[in-house]
Amino acid sequence: MKVYIGFLRGINVGGKNKIKMADLKKTLEVAGLAKVQTYLQSGNVLFMSEEAVEPLRQRIEQEISKAVGVSPSVILRTVEELAQILATCPYEVDALLEGETIQISVLSEYPPQQTADILSKGVSDVDEFQINGREIYYLFRQSVLDSKLASNIQKLGDTATTRNWNTMNKLAELASAMQS
Repeated sequence: MKVYIGFLRGINVGGKNKIKMADLKKTLEVAGLAKVQTYLQSGNVLFMSEEAVEPLRQRIEQEISKAVGVSPSVILRTVEELAQILATCPYEVDALLEGETIQISVLSEYPPQQTADILSKGVSDVDEFQINGREIYYLFRQSVLDSKLASNIQKLGDTATTRNWNTMNKLAELASAMQS
């Protein structure tokens, strides 16, 4: 069985599309996924399955919609893919200064050129991004709340969801433990 990390987009944000993590866990267990566990309230779920990625992703979206009436986009990565995402971060994590953060968007598909065009409109002397395959890495040198680049991430649509560096590392740790 493969260990998967599921990233649900657009749930429990600003009081909209609320899903209790206990309900999400139960829904996925009833759907036949093994060792289901959630992390934080922002739609991170780990589980094991023998299914192929695309049919599994579609089935999870349908099961969640049917069970709780919310239709989030689900983006899946294997434990190996998540480890690779972290290992290939183009920014020096150990060199971050106070207030600087790294965030990563995972995408359901390879981004079209317009993704870079949208994000480039928000690049400044303090914020930058790099696209690598189906991930986008961001370096924020100031508050994300004040960032033009961060506000442009929302324009990427439902094919991308973003997590901070610490969350991605914790998910990798949990997934690795599940795999053992």
